[in-house]
Amino acid sequence: MTRAISLQDVSKTYTRGRRVVDRLSLDIEPGEFLVLLGPSGCGKSTVLRMIAGLEEITDGQLLLDGEYANDLLPAERDMAMVFQNFALYPNMTSRGNIGFPLRVENPAADPRPRVDATARMLGIEDLLDRFPSQLSGGERQRVAMGRAIARHPSAFLMDEPLSNLDAKLRNHLRAEIAKLTRDLGVTTVYVTHDQSEAMSLGDRVAVLRGGVLQQVDTPRSVYALPRNVFVAAFIGTPRINLLRGVVRAPLDGAMTVSLGKQFLRLPEPLSLDHQLLRVQQGREVIVGLRSEAVRIAKPASARPGEVALTGLVEHVEFQGHEILVHFDTGSRPAVVPDLEAARPVGRPDRRRRREGGHTVLDRIKERAGSLRAGPVAVLDDPPQAGPEPAAPDGRLPGDLVVRTTPDIQLRHGMQVPLLVDLAHLFIFDQHGERISPAPARLPDLEA
Repeated sequence: MTRAISLQDVSKTYTRGRRVVDRLSLDIEPGEFLVLLGPSGCGKSTVLRMIAGLEEITDGQLLLDGEYANDLLPAERDMAMVFQNFALYPNMTSRGNIGFPLRVENPAADPRPRVDATARMLGIEDLLDRFPSQLSGGERQRVAMGRAIARHPSAFLMDEPLSNLDAKLRNHLRAEIAKLTRDLGVTTVYVTHDQSEAMSLGDRVAVLRGGVLQQVDTPRSVYALPRNVFVAAFIGTPRINLLRGVVRAPLDGAMTVSLGKQFLRLPEPLSLDHQLLRVQQGREVIVGLRSEAVRIAKPASARPGEVALTGLVEHVEFQGHEILVHFDTGSRPAVVPDLEAARPVGRPDRRRRREGGHTVLDRIKERAGSLRAGPVAVLDDPPQAGPEPAAPDGRLPGDLVVRTTPDIQLRHGMQVPLLVDLAHLFIFDQHGERISPAPARLPDLEA
């Protein structure tokens, strides 16, 4: 089957050897909505611009409908791009902006029927005679989308089209984009750093980091089976709990994962995934737990596959429909470098100090990574209020965040019994690659 868009070992290198996209291979099916997701500076917009023809491909091949397209001009690729900053002509009305590419394509044809049909589709008929300066941000973005839709292109390329809008309008337009692209059946590549947009819009999500493709899969699979610790940390709200642990696999005892002051005892007989951890005996690993994988309950009420921990309440976030509780379990948090932004390759940081070659931000990261939580007493009794612990200056608010219902009354200093569902336990090696669940359960990147 011919792919609508196929990137084969595509790389982009700027001057001085700075590579921003590194050997990216990605196939996009006809009519698919694919989201390119990643932190700022990861290369996702560069990938979109290479597809559009606005950036030259340094290495690799771009195929459009199976045909080599590296050398095609942007106008020859039959694609419509929607930008972050709306990019409307200020001296044209909305009707003029939507109809402009139609007039360029065929000066003899009357663009009004297609402009009117597009306006009805977007619900902007009453805006057609207004200029961009007379429109709100949401209205201008609708007009920009209308200009792209009116062309009937083979593909939509959207570069963070909602990032300049307020949260309420962003959510509304997100639903409109999903409906429009589904109704039109046009192949869409959508760039965003907002994982909520990616999860709600995409048929598949491609996660990038530092110009390298980390994983591409359905939103459900990317969340449930992240390929590595970066994907696990980048996808999900609140962010996944990442703790430093050590695998203990004695010949005459149960396998455990030590978290410092406490440990997770793996049930016997060991599952296939847990058996694979034997080769990590004595090694440090990264333990990943989503906030919904831990619940507040006494050990006596444990279900099959749950093991007990205890946490000291450090902070409670009331969210209305739920609360997020930050616990101190005596564990050591694991830090994922460059989670918020990829550092440019080959360009030295001018702010870097002579003292050890570290910036202020580097020192803050190192300090955060070396923080240690306080001791926790294991209790079987109901939660009791304790004295206010004196937290070391600058310590992060706990090492474990748990999502629970708002009817549970908790406050700072309580010691609370917790139950961890091992069916939702992630184990990553020191390099961040997932060990458990077994990587063999993941589909290939090319799938």
